[in-house]
Amino acid sequence: MRRRAFLSILGGAAATWPLGAHGQQPAMPVVGFLRATSLADSTSLVTAFRQGLKEAGFVEGQNVDVEYRSGDSQRDRVAAAVADLLRRRVAVIVCNAEAARVVKAATTTVPIVFATGTDPVRDGLVNSLNRPSGNLTGAIFFAGLLGAKRMELVRQLVPKATSIAMIVNPGAPDSDAAEKDARVAAQTTGMQFMSLNVDNQRDIEKAFATFVERGANVLQFGSGAFLNSHRAQLVALAARYKLPAIYNWREAVASGGLMSYAASITDAYRQAGIYAGRILKGEKPGDLPVMQPTKFEFVLNLKTAKALGLEVPDRLLALADEVIE
Repeated sequence: MRRRAFLSILGGAAATWPLGAHGQQPAMPVVGFLRATSLADSTSLVTAFRQGLKEAGFVEGQNVDVEYRSGDSQRDRVAAAVADLLRRRVAVIVCNAEAARVVKAATTTVPIVFATGTDPVRDGLVNSLNRPSGNLTGAIFFAGLLGAKRMELVRQLVPKATSIAMIVNPGAPDSDAAEKDARVAAQTTGMQFMSLNVDNQRDIEKAFATFVERGANVLQFGSGAFLNSHRAQLVALAARYKLPAIYNWREAVASGGLMSYAASITDAYRQAGIYAGRILKGEKPGDLPVMQPTKFEFVLNLKTAKALGLEVPDRLLALADEVIE
């Protein structure tokens, strides 16, 4: 996706962003920003990335240009976007985990900075967190493997729940591990567990209808860019079916979701921007340790809880890092 097209998608908010000077200032370094999914739902991630660049001393349109690309959830388009960025001789590529695997296969020389909710060592992106080596480094916002903690929070808010459902995108790097983690957490608490795979909007709608038909009491989600990019649909369907849900992204709760427990994905993208800036200054990605989250936040939306007819116990309110009213 061309950068100008991306700006037009984002509308008024994007109109305030400085336009890059690619072609007018050929000496200006270029950073590629690539998402395997749509960029239209990634405004907060782009903002965080640009903030990180600024903290490292780079301002888009002044001393760095950024080329934005999207794979629109299609692997062949991700590969085409990678090839295009490499032809443009970008100085570094910032991307999510799904895209990082494609970029890694395409180049061993162009620096790659990823933001991922999974284990990059297990996924084969780096050799170790402290000494990544090679041309990759990045930041982690563990998203999927928090089943036990999310289950604990769900049971406090919906104590009579006996069945929990999970929506999983099989294209996410840790989809199997995240599903297993949630299944074990459910079995430990004596709850029934069911899951369905989705990879398009129609599948998501069918999954909600199926879960309600099967008597699911609460819902959680796997990780990955696809589900994150469709969080607005997930929130809307959870409201329509009156199904309490715990999300992997604070942004879902801010837009009407019930609650979330996770590290900050936007902070990971801010860190990716910082690392991109440091690489532009001459540091090697292999010498930059993969950054791990230091805090996991529990966010609760009281308005949504009320709409679902849920009474929030005081002990749960006391645990919340942020309460949205």
